[in-house]
Amino acid sequence: MRGVDLAIYADALAGEAASLAARAERARSRLRQAAIEQRARKELTGVAVERLESLGLLGAVDELAARQELRELEAALDALEELQSWVEAELTAA
Repeated sequence: MRGVDLAIYADALAGEAASLAARAERARSRLRQAAIEQRARKELTGVAVERLESLGLLGAVDELAARQELRELEAALDALEELQSWVEAELTAA
């Protein structure tokens, strides 16, 4: 393999890793939002909770889906990091 081809591929992988990392951070953010909403539900009146739910301001986060997405993204990032390490080793050897 040519070094330039490996370098271009490494750049493409870095872009994909950044994209996956950003998606994972958004999933973490949704989980933090869900935790805040759970605390708020305990402190707010029932009327306020119902009104906020009807407006879509509470309960908008599907916590189970966000956790599953985060697990999948983290697994994908792990696999991608392994591939990136391999490509870097090949670059070094080239």
